[in-house]
Amino acid sequence: NRDSDRCAIELSDARVDVLGYACLVAIMSMGKGYHRTSEARLHMRTAENGAPAPVVTSAGALVDGLKVLGAKKISVICPYMKPLTQLVVDYIEHEGIAVKDFVALEIPDNLEVGRHDPNNLLDIYKRVDTTGIDAFVASACVQMPSLPVIDELQKALGLPVVSASVCTSYQMMSRLGLLAASPGAGELLSGRY
Repeated sequence: NRDSDRCAIELSDARVDVLGYACLVAIMSMGKGYHRTSEARLHMRTAENGAPAPVVTSAGALVDGLKVLGAKKISVICPYMKPLTQLVVDYIEHEGIAVKDFVALEIPDNLEVGRHDPNNLLDIYKRVDTTGIDAFVASACVQMPSLPVIDELQKALGLPVVSASVCTSYQMMSRLGLLAASPGAGELLSGRY
């Protein structure tokens, strides 16, 4: 908490319009619903520094983005080891969204997560049961690339496909009062929400 408080204060020195806390599991590991606590506390730090700015956490953005789409049941791909993936699943379910199925890629090295070829997701998603879901999460980790294949996955599945990054981008644009539109980035960034 101390480090995130310090970072919020330092970023607010630049008089930014919005702050993004882009580590989903750092927030989720603090307890169910913790994104609300973190966002409020970090916003308070920016206000105390004389530069109030809204704060978006990727954990909250993922949940909120799925709710914007009306998703009640999802399937998800995570780069994490199985216990951490289960933590993510439990967090999402605590927020009222059922997780039908998931794949834990079990990539142990965080740097490798960032180097994961997004094109691999075009095969990985086939291992996930998507029957009866409302939306698909191609990557529940902001660091794991997925944007280049979001649109292709959406066409293949015939339903909205998001990622933690897409949801975070949507939430940040929304907080800025901007139209959340980016061609080829999936339904949530179609400009219809």
